[in-house]
Amino acid sequence: MDQDSNRKGAPRADERPRVRLESDEIARGPWVFGRQVELSGPPVAGGELVEVYDRSDRFLGHALCNEASDIRLRWLARGRKTDLDRPREFLERLLRNADRLRRKTLRLHERTNTYRVAHAEGDDLPGLIVDRLNDVLVCEHHALGFWRLRDDVEAALRAIYPECAVVHRIPASARRSEGYSDRDLALADASSGRETVIEENGVRYPVAAGAGHKTGWFCDQRDNRATVASFCAGRDVLDLCCNAGGFALNAAKAGARSVRAVDLDEVVLERAHAAAQLNQLRIDFTHADAFDVLRAVSSSTTRPNVLVVDPHKIIATKNDYEAGLYKYGDLNTLAFKAVREGGLVATFSCSGLLQEPAFFGMLFQSARRAGREVRLLSVLQAGPDHPQRPDFARSRYLKGALLAVD
Repeated sequence: MDQDSNRKGAPRADERPRVRLESDEIARGPWVFGRQVELSGPPVAGGELVEVYDRSDRFLGHALCNEASDIRLRWLARGRKTDLDRPREFLERLLRNADRLRRKTLRLHERTNTYRVAHAEGDDLPGLIVDRLNDVLVCEHHALGFWRLRDDVEAALRAIYPECAVVHRIPASARRSEGYSDRDLALADASSGRETVIEENGVRYPVAAGAGHKTGWFCDQRDNRATVASFCAGRDVLDLCCNAGGFALNAAKAGARSVRAVDLDEVVLERAHAAAQLNQLRIDFTHADAFDVLRAVSSSTTRPNVLVVDPHKIIATKNDYEAGLYKYGDLNTLAFKAVREGGLVATFSCSGLLQEPAFFGMLFQSARRAGREVRLLSVLQAGPDHPQRPDFARSRYLKGALLAVD
Protein backbone atom coordinates (compact mmCIF):
# COMPACT_ATOMS: atom_id res chain seq x y z
CA MET A 1 0.00 0.00 0.00
CA ASP A 2 1.28 3.51 -0.85
CA GLN A 3 2.60 5.78 1.85
CA ASP A 4 0.60 8.88 2.69
CA SER A 5 0.76 11.84 5.05
CA ASN A 6 -1.33 10.13 7.72
CA ARG A 7 0.87 7.05 7.84
CA LYS A 8 3.77 8.39 9.87
CA GLY A 9 3.06 6.10 12.81
CA ALA A 10 3.87 7.06 16.38
CA PRO A 11 6.58 9.61 17.19
CA ARG A 12 9.37 8.81 19.62
CA ALA A 13 8.32 8.98 23.27
CA ASP A 14 10.34 12.15 23.89
CA GLU A 15 8.58 13.88 20.96
CA ARG A 16 4.99 13.08 21.91
CA PRO A 17 2.50 15.93 22.34
CA ARG A 18 1.05 16.49 25.79
CA VAL A 19 -2.68 16.99 26.39
CA ARG A 20 -4.12 18.24 29.67
CA LEU A 21 -7.57 17.53 31.07
CA GLU A 22 -9.83 20.23 32.49
CA SER A 23 -9.93 18.61 35.93
CA ASP A 24 -8.06 16.25 38.25
CA GLU A 25 -10.86 13.70 38.03
CA ILE A 26 -9.97 10.78 35.76
CA ALA A 27 -12.71 10.25 33.20
CA ARG A 28 -14.40 6.86 33.41
CA GLY A 29 -14.62 4.65 30.38
CA PRO A 30 -12.46 4.45 27.24
CA TRP A 31 -13.34 7.93 25.85
CA VAL A 32 -12.68 11.53 26.86
CA PHE A 33 -14.88 14.14 25.18
CA GLY A 34 -13.77 17.52 23.88
CA ARG A 35 -15.39 19.48 26.69
CA GLN A 36 -13.22 17.58 29.19
CA VAL A 37 -9.93 18.58 27.53
CA GLU A 38 -8.11 21.88 28.05
CA LEU A 39 -8.06 24.00 24.89
CA SER A 40 -4.73 25.71 25.49
CA GLY A 41 -1.50 24.36 24.03
CA PRO A 42 -0.24 23.69 20.50
CA PRO A 43 -2.61 21.90 18.08
CA VAL A 44 -2.32 18.14 17.81
CA ALA A 45 -2.33 16.37 14.47
CA GLY A 46 -5.44 14.28 13.85
CA GLY A 47 -5.11 10.84 15.40
CA GLU A 48 -1.82 11.58 17.17
CA LEU A 49 -0.63 9.37 20.03
CA VAL A 50 -0.33 11.71 23.03
CA GLU A 51 0.56 11.76 26.71
CA VAL A 52 -2.35 12.78 28.93
CA TYR A 53 -2.02 14.81 32.14
CA ASP A 54 -4.59 16.02 34.64
CA ARG A 55 -5.10 19.66 35.58
CA SER A 56 -2.46 19.34 38.30
CA ASP A 57 0.01 18.20 35.65
CA ARG A 58 0.17 14.58 36.83
CA PHE A 59 0.74 11.96 34.13
CA LEU A 60 -2.33 9.75 33.51
CA GLY A 61 -1.58 7.66 30.46
CA HIS A 62 -1.52 7.51 26.67
CA ALA A 63 -4.37 8.11 24.25
CA LEU A 64 -5.16 8.70 20.60
CA CYS A 65 -6.14 12.36 20.16
CA ASN A 66 -8.35 13.81 17.43
CA GLU A 67 -9.25 17.48 17.70
CA ALA A 68 -11.71 17.08 14.80
CA SER A 69 -13.82 14.60 16.78
CA ASP A 70 -16.11 15.08 19.76
CA ILE A 71 -14.43 11.95 21.11
CA ARG A 72 -11.23 13.88 21.74
CA LEU A 73 -9.21 11.12 23.43
CA ARG A 74 -9.37 7.33 23.22
CA TRP A 75 -7.38 5.71 26.03
CA LEU A 76 -4.77 3.11 25.08
CA ALA A 77 -3.00 2.78 28.43
CA ARG A 78 -3.11 4.36 31.87
CA GLY A 79 -0.25 4.45 34.32
CA ARG A 80 3.35 4.06 33.15
CA LYS A 81 5.09 6.48 30.79
CA THR A 82 6.97 3.59 29.18
CA ASP A 83 3.85 1.65 28.10
CA LEU A 84 3.88 3.07 24.57
CA ASP A 85 7.64 3.30 24.01
CA ARG A 86 7.26 0.58 21.38
CA PRO A 87 3.73 0.97 19.93
CA ARG A 88 3.96 -2.06 17.64
CA GLU A 89 4.89 -4.37 20.51
CA PHE A 90 2.18 -2.81 22.67
CA LEU A 91 -0.49 -3.37 20.01
CA GLU A 92 0.66 -6.91 19.36
CA ARG A 93 0.37 -7.67 23.08
CA LEU A 94 -3.23 -6.40 23.17
CA LEU A 95 -4.12 -8.29 19.98
CA ARG A 96 -2.55 -11.49 21.31
CA ASN A 97 -4.64 -11.14 24.47
CA ALA A 98 -7.75 -10.77 22.29
CA ASP A 99 -6.75 -13.77 20.17
CA ARG A 100 -6.18 -15.91 23.27
CA LEU A 101 -9.77 -15.26 24.38
CA ARG A 102 -11.18 -16.31 20.99
CA ARG A 103 -9.00 -19.33 20.24
CA LYS A 104 -7.85 -20.74 23.59
CA THR A 105 -10.77 -19.84 25.85
CA LEU A 106 -13.77 -19.78 23.49
CA ARG A 107 -12.22 -22.16 20.90
CA LEU A 108 -14.17 -20.47 18.16
CA HIS A 109 -11.79 -21.66 15.43
CA GLU A 110 -12.91 -25.25 16.13
CA ARG A 111 -16.46 -24.52 14.91
CA THR A 112 -16.21 -21.55 12.56
CA ASN A 113 -13.70 -19.69 10.43
CA THR A 114 -15.45 -16.37 11.09
CA TYR A 115 -15.42 -14.39 14.32
CA ARG A 116 -14.47 -11.05 15.85
CA VAL A 117 -10.77 -10.93 16.69
CA ALA A 118 -10.81 -7.50 18.37
CA HIS A 119 -13.90 -5.70 19.65
CA ALA A 120 -12.66 -2.11 20.00
CA GLU A 121 -13.38 -0.81 23.53
CA GLY A 122 -14.22 -4.33 24.73
CA ASP A 123 -10.60 -5.38 24.05
CA ASP A 124 -8.98 -2.09 25.13
CA LEU A 125 -8.53 -1.02 21.49
CA PRO A 126 -11.03 1.86 21.36
CA GLY A 127 -11.93 2.60 17.76
CA LEU A 128 -10.47 -0.56 16.17
CA ILE A 129 -12.51 -3.58 15.11
CA VAL A 130 -10.94 -6.66 13.56
CA ASP A 131 -13.05 -9.46 12.10
CA ARG A 132 -11.70 -12.73 10.76
CA LEU A 133 -13.54 -13.79 7.61
CA ASN A 134 -11.94 -17.12 6.72
CA ASP A 135 -8.50 -16.20 5.35
CA VAL A 136 -8.97 -12.42 5.51
CA LEU A 137 -8.69 -10.08 8.49
CA VAL A 138 -10.77 -6.91 8.12
CA CYS A 139 -9.65 -3.89 10.19
CA GLU A 140 -12.48 -1.39 10.58
CA HIS A 141 -11.12 2.01 11.64
CA HIS A 142 -13.60 3.98 13.73
CA ALA A 143 -10.70 6.10 15.03
CA LEU A 144 -8.32 8.12 12.87
CA GLY A 145 -5.57 7.28 15.33
CA PHE A 146 -5.64 3.58 14.49
CA TRP A 147 -5.61 4.44 10.80
CA ARG A 148 -2.34 6.31 11.42
CA LEU A 149 -1.03 3.21 13.23
CA ARG A 150 -2.28 0.74 10.63
CA ASP A 151 1.25 -0.40 9.66
CA ASP A 152 1.81 -1.43 13.28
CA VAL A 153 -1.65 -3.02 13.53
CA GLU A 154 -1.13 -4.94 10.30
CA ALA A 155 2.33 -6.15 11.34
CA ALA A 156 0.96 -7.35 14.68
CA LEU A 157 -1.92 -9.19 13.00
CA ARG A 158 0.38 -10.85 10.48
CA ALA A 159 2.53 -12.12 13.33
CA ILE A 160 -0.53 -13.72 14.97
CA TYR A 161 -2.33 -14.85 11.79
CA PRO A 162 0.39 -15.43 9.16
CA GLU A 163 -2.08 -17.34 6.98
CA CYS A 164 -4.44 -14.37 6.59
CA ALA A 165 -4.50 -11.35 4.32
CA VAL A 166 -5.25 -7.98 5.97
CA VAL A 167 -7.58 -5.35 4.51
CA HIS A 168 -8.71 -2.01 5.90
CA ARG A 169 -12.10 -0.30 5.97
CA ILE A 170 -13.29 3.12 7.10
CA PRO A 171 -17.02 3.09 8.02
CA ALA A 172 -19.25 5.88 6.77
CA SER A 173 -19.97 7.17 10.28
CA ALA A 174 -16.25 7.61 11.00
CA ARG A 175 -15.65 9.30 7.67
CA ARG A 176 -17.87 12.13 8.87
CA SER A 177 -16.89 12.29 12.55
CA GLU A 178 -13.13 11.62 12.46
CA GLY A 179 -12.07 13.89 9.59
CA TYR A 180 -10.55 11.36 7.22
CA SER A 181 -9.02 12.81 4.04
CA ASP A 182 -10.11 11.85 0.54
CA ARG A 183 -6.80 10.05 0.14
CA ASP A 184 -7.45 8.01 3.28
CA LEU A 185 -10.85 6.97 1.95
CA ALA A 186 -9.43 6.04 -1.45
CA LEU A 187 -6.70 3.90 0.13
CA ALA A 188 -9.22 2.08 2.34
CA ASP A 189 -11.64 1.51 -0.54
CA ALA A 190 -8.82 0.09 -2.69
CA SER A 191 -7.87 -2.32 0.11
CA SER A 192 -11.32 -3.84 0.66
CA GLY A 193 -13.56 -6.20 -1.28
CA ARG A 194 -11.47 -9.40 -1.23
CA GLU A 195 -13.68 -12.41 -2.03
CA THR A 196 -13.72 -15.40 0.29
CA VAL A 197 -16.13 -18.07 1.59
CA ILE A 198 -16.94 -18.22 5.28
CA GLU A 199 -18.61 -21.00 7.27
CA GLU A 200 -20.86 -20.46 10.26
CA ASN A 201 -23.17 -22.96 11.97
CA GLY A 202 -22.46 -25.37 9.13
CA VAL A 203 -23.64 -22.91 6.47
CA ARG A 204 -21.30 -21.37 3.86
CA TYR A 205 -21.55 -17.80 2.59
CA PRO A 206 -19.60 -16.02 -0.17
CA VAL A 207 -18.54 -12.61 1.16
CA ALA A 208 -16.54 -9.61 -0.03
CA ALA A 209 -14.30 -8.91 2.97
CA GLY A 210 -14.35 -5.24 3.90
CA ALA A 211 -17.07 -4.30 1.42
CA GLY A 212 -20.79 -3.66 1.87
CA HIS A 213 -22.21 -3.46 5.38
CA LYS A 214 -19.86 -3.52 8.38
CA THR A 215 -16.76 -5.64 7.74
CA GLY A 216 -18.58 -7.74 5.14
CA TRP A 217 -20.39 -9.98 7.63
CA PHE A 218 -22.32 -9.59 10.89
CA CYS A 219 -20.34 -11.87 13.21
CA ASP A 220 -22.34 -10.68 16.23
CA GLN A 221 -25.48 -12.64 15.26
CA ARG A 222 -23.83 -16.07 14.92
CA ASP A 223 -25.22 -17.58 18.14
CA ASN A 224 -28.60 -15.87 17.74
CA ARG A 225 -28.99 -17.38 14.26
CA ALA A 226 -28.47 -20.83 15.74
CA THR A 227 -30.90 -20.12 18.59
CA VAL A 228 -33.68 -18.96 16.28
CA ALA A 229 -33.04 -21.81 13.84
CA SER A 230 -33.59 -24.35 16.63
CA PHE A 231 -37.30 -23.34 16.64
CA CYS A 232 -37.81 -23.35 12.86
CA ALA A 233 -38.20 -27.03 11.89
CA GLY A 234 -41.53 -27.59 10.14
CA ARG A 235 -42.52 -23.91 10.45
CA ASP A 236 -43.03 -20.97 8.10
CA VAL A 237 -40.34 -18.33 8.59
CA LEU A 238 -40.21 -14.66 7.58
CA ASP A 239 -36.78 -13.01 7.82
CA LEU A 240 -37.00 -9.22 7.54
CA CYS A 241 -33.97 -7.03 6.76
CA CYS A 242 -32.25 -10.31 5.93
CA ASN A 243 -29.00 -8.79 4.59
CA ALA A 244 -26.85 -11.68 3.31
CA GLY A 245 -29.34 -14.30 4.51
CA GLY A 246 -27.90 -15.36 7.87
CA PHE A 247 -31.13 -16.10 9.73
CA ALA A 248 -32.92 -17.35 6.59
CA LEU A 249 -30.28 -19.89 5.62
CA ASN A 250 -29.96 -21.19 9.18
CA ALA A 251 -33.75 -21.64 9.32
CA ALA A 252 -33.84 -23.47 6.00
CA LYS A 253 -30.96 -25.76 7.03
CA ALA A 254 -32.82 -26.52 10.28
CA GLY A 255 -35.80 -27.85 8.32
CA ALA A 256 -38.23 -24.94 8.07
CA ARG A 257 -41.29 -25.69 5.96
CA SER A 258 -40.87 -22.41 4.08
CA VAL A 259 -38.53 -19.42 4.36
CA ARG A 260 -39.09 -15.96 2.94
CA ALA A 261 -36.23 -13.45 3.18
CA VAL A 262 -36.80 -9.73 2.59
CA ASP A 263 -34.43 -6.81 2.10
CA LEU A 264 -34.51 -3.43 0.36
CA ASP A 265 -30.85 -3.72 -0.72
CA GLU A 266 -30.57 -5.59 -4.02
CA VAL A 267 -26.82 -6.13 -3.64
CA VAL A 268 -27.10 -8.05 -0.35
CA LEU A 269 -30.04 -10.03 -1.72
CA GLU A 270 -27.82 -11.21 -4.58
CA ARG A 271 -25.28 -12.34 -2.01
CA ALA A 272 -27.97 -14.15 -0.04
CA HIS A 273 -29.28 -15.85 -3.17
CA ALA A 274 -25.74 -17.00 -4.06
CA ALA A 275 -25.34 -18.41 -0.53
CA ALA A 276 -28.63 -20.31 -0.83
CA GLN A 277 -27.47 -21.84 -4.10
CA LEU A 278 -24.07 -22.72 -2.61
CA ASN A 279 -25.80 -24.58 0.24
CA GLN A 280 -28.61 -25.99 -1.95
CA LEU A 281 -31.28 -24.40 0.23
CA ARG A 282 -34.68 -23.28 -1.00
CA ILE A 283 -35.58 -19.72 0.03
CA ASP A 284 -37.98 -17.15 -1.41
CA PHE A 285 -36.06 -13.86 -1.67
CA THR A 286 -38.10 -10.65 -1.92
CA HIS A 287 -36.77 -7.18 -2.76
CA ALA A 288 -39.13 -4.96 -0.76
CA ASP A 289 -39.52 -2.64 2.22
CA ALA A 290 -40.08 -4.46 5.53
CA PHE A 291 -42.97 -2.15 6.50
CA ASP A 292 -44.81 -2.88 3.24
CA VAL A 293 -44.30 -6.62 3.58
CA LEU A 294 -45.58 -6.66 7.17
CA ARG A 295 -48.71 -4.70 6.26
CA ALA A 296 -49.44 -7.16 3.46
CA VAL A 297 -48.79 -10.19 5.66
CA SER A 298 -51.03 -8.82 8.43
CA SER A 299 -54.02 -8.87 6.07
CA SER A 300 -53.12 -12.27 4.61
CA THR A 301 -54.48 -15.67 5.58
CA THR A 302 -50.97 -17.15 5.53
CA ARG A 303 -48.83 -15.82 8.34
CA PRO A 304 -45.40 -16.95 9.57
CA ASN A 305 -44.85 -19.03 12.70
CA VAL A 306 -41.42 -17.45 13.17
CA LEU A 307 -40.66 -13.83 12.33
CA VAL A 308 -37.19 -12.22 12.50
CA VAL A 309 -36.81 -8.42 12.70
CA ASP A 310 -33.17 -7.35 12.37
CA PRO A 311 -33.04 -3.79 10.96
CA HIS A 312 -30.01 -1.59 10.33
CA LYS A 313 -28.90 0.93 12.96
CA ILE A 314 -31.97 3.19 13.04
CA ILE A 315 -30.63 5.47 15.79
CA ALA A 316 -27.19 6.60 14.62
CA THR A 317 -26.91 9.90 16.54
CA LYS A 318 -28.56 11.59 19.53
CA ASN A 319 -30.56 13.74 17.11
CA ASP A 320 -32.08 10.54 15.66
CA TYR A 321 -33.21 9.16 19.01
CA GLU A 322 -36.88 10.16 19.24
CA ALA A 323 -37.70 9.53 15.58
CA GLY A 324 -35.68 6.31 15.62
CA LEU A 325 -37.41 4.95 18.71
CA TYR A 326 -40.77 5.71 17.09
CA LYS A 327 -39.68 3.83 13.95
CA TYR A 328 -38.56 0.83 15.99
CA GLY A 329 -41.98 0.88 17.68
CA ASP A 330 -43.88 0.98 14.39
CA LEU A 331 -41.80 -1.85 12.91
CA ASN A 332 -42.30 -4.13 15.91
CA THR A 333 -46.01 -3.30 16.20
CA LEU A 334 -46.46 -4.50 12.62
CA ALA A 335 -44.36 -7.60 13.35
CA PHE A 336 -46.52 -8.57 16.33
CA LYS A 337 -49.64 -8.12 14.20
CA ALA A 338 -48.21 -10.24 11.39
CA VAL A 339 -47.02 -13.34 13.28
CA ARG A 340 -49.37 -16.28 13.69
CA GLU A 341 -50.98 -16.91 17.07
CA GLY A 342 -48.66 -19.08 19.11
CA GLY A 343 -45.73 -17.95 16.99
CA LEU A 344 -42.33 -16.48 17.79
CA VAL A 345 -40.78 -13.08 17.09
CA ALA A 346 -37.01 -12.60 17.30
CA THR A 347 -36.36 -8.86 17.20
CA PHE A 348 -33.16 -6.83 17.48
CA SER A 349 -31.62 -3.37 17.68
CA CYS A 350 -27.95 -2.62 16.96
CA SER A 351 -28.28 1.06 17.96
CA GLY A 352 -25.79 1.65 20.76
CA LEU A 353 -27.64 4.75 21.91
CA LEU A 354 -30.78 2.71 22.61
CA GLN A 355 -30.26 1.18 26.04
CA GLU A 356 -31.74 -2.19 26.96
CA PRO A 357 -34.49 -0.91 29.33
CA ALA A 358 -35.78 1.46 26.64
CA PHE A 359 -35.59 -1.32 24.04
CA PHE A 360 -37.74 -3.70 26.09
CA GLY A 361 -40.11 -0.90 27.03
CA MET A 362 -40.59 -0.18 23.34
CA LEU A 363 -41.29 -3.87 22.62
CA PHE A 364 -43.95 -4.28 25.29
CA GLN A 365 -45.61 -1.02 24.24
CA SER A 366 -45.58 -2.25 20.63
CA ALA A 367 -47.25 -5.49 21.69
CA ARG A 368 -50.02 -3.52 23.41
CA ARG A 369 -50.50 -1.39 20.31
CA ALA A 370 -50.76 -4.57 18.25
CA GLY A 371 -53.30 -6.05 20.65
CA ARG A 372 -51.12 -9.12 21.26
CA GLU A 373 -49.98 -10.84 24.42
CA VAL A 374 -46.24 -11.54 24.51
CA ARG A 375 -43.95 -13.49 26.80
CA LEU A 376 -40.20 -12.97 26.88
CA LEU A 377 -38.47 -16.31 26.33
CA SER A 378 -34.88 -15.18 26.00
CA VAL A 379 -32.75 -12.04 26.07
CA LEU A 380 -30.41 -12.11 23.06
CA GLN A 381 -27.09 -10.32 22.59
CA ALA A 382 -23.85 -10.45 20.63
CA GLY A 383 -21.69 -13.54 20.95
CA PRO A 384 -18.84 -13.81 23.50
CA ASP A 385 -16.29 -12.70 20.90
CA HIS A 386 -17.88 -9.24 21.42
CA PRO A 387 -16.86 -8.68 25.08
CA GLN A 388 -18.41 -5.75 26.92
CA ARG A 389 -16.98 -3.21 29.32
CA PRO A 390 -19.00 -2.68 32.53
CA ASP A 391 -18.13 1.05 32.42
CA PHE A 392 -19.11 1.52 28.77
CA ALA A 393 -22.77 0.83 28.05
CA ARG A 394 -22.39 1.26 24.29
CA SER A 395 -20.27 -1.90 24.10
CA ARG A 396 -23.60 -3.71 24.67
CA TYR A 397 -24.87 -2.30 21.40
CA LEU A 398 -26.71 -5.39 20.10
CA LYS A 399 -29.93 -6.10 21.99
CA GLY A 400 -32.46 -8.75 21.11
CA ALA A 401 -35.46 -10.61 22.42
CA LEU A 402 -37.15 -13.90 21.59
CA LEU A 403 -40.87 -13.50 22.31
CA ALA A 404 -43.80 -15.88 22.22
CA VAL A 405 -46.85 -14.15 20.78
CA ASP A 406 -50.47 -15.15 21.54
